[in-house]
Amino acid sequence: MAGRRKIGLATKIIIGLTLGILYGYFFRQYSGWLKPLGDMFIRSIKMIVVPIVFSTIVIGIAGVGDLKKVGKLGGKTLIYFEIITTIAILLGVTVANLTKPGIGVNLSSIQKVDISAYTGTATHHSTTDLFVNLIPTNIVDALARADLLQVIFFAVLFGVSLAAIGEVGKPVLHFFQGVAETMFKLTNIIMAAAPYGVFALMGFTVSQFGLAVLLPLGKLVGILYLTMAFFIVVVFGSVAKFAGINLFTMLRNLSAEMLIAFSTDSSESVFPRILKKMEQFGVPKSIVSFVIPTGYTFNLDGSALYQGLAVPFIAQMYGIHLTLAHTLTIIAVLMITSKGMAGVPGVSFVVLASTLSTTGLPVEGLALIAGVDRIMDMGRTVVNVIGVSLASVVMAKIEGVFDSSRATYPLQPLPEDLEANIEDLDHLGKASTMTESFAK
Repeated sequence: MAGRRKIGLATKIIIGLTLGILYGYFFRQYSGWLKPLGDMFIRSIKMIVVPIVFSTIVIGIAGVGDLKKVGKLGGKTLIYFEIITTIAILLGVTVANLTKPGIGVNLSSIQKVDISAYTGTATHHSTTDLFVNLIPTNIVDALARADLLQVIFFAVLFGVSLAAIGEVGKPVLHFFQGVAETMFKLTNIIMAAAPYGVFALMGFTVSQFGLAVLLPLGKLVGILYLTMAFFIVVVFGSVAKFAGINLFTMLRNLSAEMLIAFSTDSSESVFPRILKKMEQFGVPKSIVSFVIPTGYTFNLDGSALYQGLAVPFIAQMYGIHLTLAHTLTIIAVLMITSKGMAGVPGVSFVVLASTLSTTGLPVEGLALIAGVDRIMDMGRTVVNVIGVSLASVVMAKIEGVFDSSRATYPLQPLPEDLEANIEDLDHLGKASTMTESFAK
């Protein structure tokens, strides 16, 4: 019994995912109870995202303590994000023009979905709105709405101001350190239910969509997944080599997080664990706590690739020939709209609606691909998660503070975690001694 091997979280999630697919396929009529269970898991994760984002950014920025350093890090980070997302858009557009997945699609065989919520949002957002709405009029309201852009903006300013007041601010800093550690502990508790949440979410997804919905648009889904695989191996692989790490070592460490992101269709579901794991991977807390939250709104590589592929696909479905000038216009518009829509719910569809409208392409084409969007979104969520994780390593490397000795598999505990474990053992030892004394 002592030699029994403990089953890891990633293995449990794979089991939950597999059973969920089988249940959703064979017991479709009994799947109604799965959605509430899956929603409970997602809501449990979302309830801790804002406290973790706010507390970790305050800790990281206060640790840097210099507004100029924060500004330089922010500038380099945004430039990196723009480069990578532009590459993703270009790859998506290129693959769409080479493979032409929209040619020959029978529009009458596709069930249309209502997209009015997305098209309405798209017409009311612009790049200018992004900068105006970056500043919250009420931080409590921003926290309540989980508006990450506004939360990040306020947290950065709060952290800089906290660092500026020196010793007086130490109790406040300690408070946020306590909040962050408490939230990470709560994350571990919630993650114990991850296999059950994954089972419910995958079971419901399969029961709702089945396989029939994939047939008319199967070529689009297949090409998207192959392109995302190419992007991960070639583009992310090259970036990882520049950063001096083995990409697959990082992916092995993030295997559980990628599975959760895939099955829940939510990058937020793994946000707390990514923060901790990338710090264990050798990225300083000051880098992790700034780059990853910012990347969640500005560095959606999977979404950018999908948008670059989807716009030409819709044009091809309607038999619209795109000239080189038209294609370059689409790329330019996507580079702007993909940032201007940051933080908007259903961001990928909102960006597509805005881009189609701006370039004169039929917006109603979105209704034709909405039926398989959930299937495609699962894959692009994984790419988004890998992208923000890798970005933290790259920025740490550029800043000269990446600890490559920690970039191993499995991950090593952080020094403070070891100290905490030692303290726990000390407490247990004292408790044991007291118990023996009472027994005597």
